[in-house]
Amino acid sequence: MNTAEFQQYVREFSEVKGFDRSTIEQRMLYLMTEVGELSKEVLSVSFHPDAEKKENLGYEMYDVVWNIFDLANKLDINLEDAFNRKKEINDNRNWE
Repeated sequence: MNTAEFQQYVREFSEVKGFDRSTIEQRMLYLMTEVGELSKEVLSVSFHPDAEKKENLGYEMYDVVWNIFDLANKLDINLEDAFNRKKEINDNRNWE
């Protein structure tokens, strides 16, 4: 699944589940909650790495990305276009 397909999937899933009714402020708070859960999983993996913890870490990463895509939908931002433009900026950027 590419970026555009995932953004469309998030849009449709959000509509079906009623998440499209949340405000941008609410979605941002959900995103921050997921970042906190991701942080907790990273800490857990750093102390006791195992397959189950790494799998949970992947799920939390998904939740963070999903919330970013949902926020982009609420703000009418095409992330594929944004990613491509930002990639070009970074490719030509001097990092020194």
